Amino acid sequence: MLGKFFQKPSPPESDRVPPGQYLTNGFPIMTYGQAPPHLSRKEWKLKVWGLVPQPLMFTWDDVMTLPQQEFTADFHCVTRWSKLDVTWKGFRVVDLMKLVDLDPSAVHVMEHCLGGYTTNLPLADFLRPENFFAYELNGEPLPLEHGGPVRTVVPHLYAWKSAKWINGIEFLPKEQSGFWERNGYHGRGEPWTEERYS
Repeated sequence: MLGKFFQKPSPPESDRVPPGQYLTNGFPIMTYGQAPPHLSRKEWKLKVWGLVPQPLMFTWDDVMTLPQQEFTADFHCVTRWSKLDVTWKGFRVVDLMKLVDLDPSAVHVMEHCLGGYTTNLPLADFLRPENFFAYELNGEPLPLEHGGPVRTVVPHLYAWKSAKWINGIEFLPKEQSGFWERNGYHGRGEPWTEERYS
């Protein structure tokens, strides 16, 4: 099975693949539970609440006013597969955050998703300039099974922190655990130090 679907990284790639990971030939679909019903881009909304003066609601048209760009990033799943040079299109987290008046007491973020999934991030990890909201994958609208219409991509952490079907961002004064964190996964999930489980 290793040779058919996964392979060890070659020497030129090995410095890009975290310990214990194998390269995938495809793009495996890993999801807790069932995907939510299809939601069109025009129906999608992103709520922002918690440590902000008042809750905000961004529509598809709102986020399309932000700078849009292509992103190429490596993608590492805690189940030990990695995919290099994945091409996405979307908008940066830091560009969205220019529209958010964040209370200085915020130190953590909870990502909320259609279907009830949640995952948490330290604020410093969320605000890194390489993080983005993606709505295209390889030049096509992001498929539902990969998190469409919009997902987050947090390349420096394991992929369960890159929330599919994102529809809410909650800013918190202290750490709270999301779904997988409550079920034994690490609170941060950094691949290079193999922060897989708590």
